[in-house]
Amino acid sequence: MKKIALALASLLLAGCSQSTTALPNDGVVVDCSSIQNVATGKKAVDLDCLDEASVVDLSSVKGPVLVNVWGSWCGPCKDEMPIFVDFYSKHSKSVGLIGISVEEADIQDARDFVQAYGMTWPNLYDADGATRATLGMGVPITLFIDENGEIVYRKIGVVTTIEELENETRKYLGVDL
Repeated sequence: MKKIALALASLLLAGCSQSTTALPNDGVVVDCSSIQNVATGKKAVDLDCLDEASVVDLSSVKGPVLVNVWGSWCGPCKDEMPIFVDFYSKHSKSVGLIGISVEEADIQDARDFVQAYGMTWPNLYDADGATRATLGMGVPITLFIDENGEIVYRKIGVVTTIEELENETRKYLGVDL
């Protein structure tokens, strides 16, 4: 009887989990060559690409693009990542996505997170907290950057549904998804 109850409880709990098209461990640490840049005249914030092959000036990122700031140690970041994976798989042709890994004990922790959570977009690595002055402290944060390189919206906290992310993208970036 205990086995039946345990099996039933497992099925019920599985029904409550978020579904995602990503399979565990199918993420890839990609290069950052797809990140578009525009001269903004802002103070430079140079971040290494997670593949360590290039450096990107965060202040020159051109949109429309979402920039999601996360940490591998962050529970809420883990909760929202399947939503970003689904969003990117559906809308990567309309809007870009860039991740920034912050406050990691080691860069390999960030790479492992990317692979484990199915992330397939460029990710930057903030090794020394350079983004604190412009983005603030705490994660997760999602920035919505327009075609002029301006941050037009700053979502502080967890993204809870793909619909929320789609609606904010339409509203703040004017992107037809």
